[in-house]
Amino acid sequence: MGNRVHALNNSCSHFFSSTANKMPAVHHKLLLEEALQDSPQTRSLLSVFEEDAGMLTTYTNQLLQSLQRVFGAQSEMGLATEQLSQQLLEYEKKNFALGKGDEEVITTLQSFAKTVGELNSLHSELANQMADSMVFPLIQFREKDLTEISTLKEIFGIATDEHEAAMVKYSRLPKKRENEKLKSDMVKEVAYTRRKQHQASLQYYCALNALQYRKRVAMLEPMLGYTQAQISFFKKGIELVSKKMDCFLASVSTMTQNIQAQLDAEAETMRMAQRELLSVEDTVYMPDKDTEPVNRTLIQKAGYLNIRNKTGLVTTAWDRLYFFTQGGNLMCQPRGAVAGGMVLDLDNSSVMAVECEDRRYCFQITSPSGKTSMILQAESKREYEEWICTVNNISRQIYLTDNPEAVAIRLNQTAIQAVTPITSFEKRPEGSPNPDRAKPGGVLAGGSQTGAAPEPEDLIAPGTPIQFDIMLPASEFLDQNRAGGRRTNPFGETDDDCSTESDDSLLQQVFAVRFLGSMAVRCGNNQEVIYEAMRQVLAARAIHNIFKTTESHLMVTSSSLSLIDPQTQVTRISFQLREVCQFAAHQENGRLMGFVVEGRDWSDGDEEGEPSFSAFVFESNTEGEKICYTISLAKDITEAKKDPEALAQLMKNMPLTNDGKFLLLEPEEGDTTNGAGQEDLESEA
Repeated sequence: MGNRVHALNNSCSHFFSSTANKMPAVHHKLLLEEALQDSPQTRSLLSVFEEDAGMLTTYTNQLLQSLQRVFGAQSEMGLATEQLSQQLLEYEKKNFALGKGDEEVITTLQSFAKTVGELNSLHSELANQMADSMVFPLIQFREKDLTEISTLKEIFGIATDEHEAAMVKYSRLPKKRENEKLKSDMVKEVAYTRRKQHQASLQYYCALNALQYRKRVAMLEPMLGYTQAQISFFKKGIELVSKKMDCFLASVSTMTQNIQAQLDAEAETMRMAQRELLSVEDTVYMPDKDTEPVNRTLIQKAGYLNIRNKTGLVTTAWDRLYFFTQGGNLMCQPRGAVAGGMVLDLDNSSVMAVECEDRRYCFQITSPSGKTSMILQAESKREYEEWICTVNNISRQIYLTDNPEAVAIRLNQTAIQAVTPITSFEKRPEGSPNPDRAKPGGVLAGGSQTGAAPEPEDLIAPGTPIQFDIMLPASEFLDQNRAGGRRTNPFGETDDDCSTESDDSLLQQVFAVRFLGSMAVRCGNNQEVIYEAMRQVLAARAIHNIFKTTESHLMVTSSSLSLIDPQTQVTRISFQLREVCQFAAHQENGRLMGFVVEGRDWSDGDEEGEPSFSAFVFESNTEGEKICYTISLAKDITEAKKDPEALAQLMKNMPLTNDGKFLLLEPEEGDTTNGAGQEDLESEA
């Protein structure tokens, strides 16, 4: 007995020399401010807390079973107390994910286990004392605190399901035939379910945070009562160890009181934060009620989007997932996932607004090759516009520059100035910025640009209007249909009254194309002007949400380029081949091509007129390189006509049709036979 008392004295001395009276604060908390956003990161952290609570419940049940065995098996007290001692040591081996800061608890439990092991031969406890001071506190902790966690978890899950169901119904609201009363009811329902989910999550988070304090008290309080009952019951030999045990128990009592004080302070802080977070305006819970202006200079974006997935040949399904950008990648992170995965590389990709299944705020992102595309739906107009602008900024690789924010602001200002849309051919109105710079040589006249890559301002004047369609004037339409007029036949078949020029045509090739836009440019001797025109036309369509295009037939002959209406066979616009001074296909998106046409501007009164240039941008059903090759061949034929020997050599090197024309390409399926029904297509550019 004396040896045991001496060992107990040494244990208490070591405990007080190594353990402070004040318990460290809890290091892991669920932030109440993140409850409304409900991001996957918060859900992932929440799952850690839930796992910790589940492990704590399991451990509490095991500890309670051990205490009840001590209570009900006095005849086997020695064996029961030994098992209890071992069970106390198991707390350290549980490896709680949020166990940082529990070192004092572990040390205290280890001291208790050692004390129980040394006093197991003296253990005998009155049933009432054990029931009141040992078993009851842990039962109360399990039935009150752990059951509350389970109940709040179910309430939070139900609220989340109701909010998801409300968002699904809200996302299905029609765009054009929208019922205002239905929309108002749906907005109220979304706001109600979102507030309900917010309240449930706040209560759930507070309970989980408080559990980190309560579990410490719950682990220590039963053993405190157990030891006090042992001391009060035993008389023989207790005086030898009572003073040391009093110090030990006083330290544990002080520790639990400190933890309780920390819990009270933390609970008050959480109540104040909860009250402040719930005092916001109702518009916070309502979708599409954004009061802040659209930020068009973002290079990072995150939030929930609906993504369309094909579930069959003609059926689709929409899933609500959390998307975010990381560098030049679009990432997606499902709920419960620890990290997100890459969905699409946004470098050099294209983004544009689309109409899809009568849903609002839809946009499409397409890879540079055009083989991969995805359709997403935003929750509000502001989110919809910011996502389009962000993807557009990332596709230009702005994030790789030294100051991406400044570059994004400058490019956004330039884009706004350069994408004023018009719907008919018209000259620049008076007062437009730098009208003289649109003429060729306006910047390059001095020869100072030789050897250096031209700037966009040197190719196209800032603020140049863009034409998005080709409207055939009524007078021209009537002229083509009066007596003596004729319609162009894209199949190369000619009538008896055809002109001599058509009869002598050695090349006729038709391509199905969609006109994207045209604009005045400053020069016609550089392919970079075509690439810059493509960039500005696509940027203008994205900013102004212009995504409808009309299919036409582009006929390339050895003398002209003509754009023909596939339904009426009326020529919308035609250019002599000698007027086409430059043509090129897009370097990355092979379906884009364009050409530059030279004209004359007689506005200055000059008899000869000043040369002017216009760029035309198209999207084809085939590779743009094929169209460019055909135009190049047509120019070669035109030049060869001047020299009969050269023409004969060219005809010798190229395969010919039965009627003596150049055989260039096989007929394209659907280019001519089905072209009449391809009106108002959505461009994939």
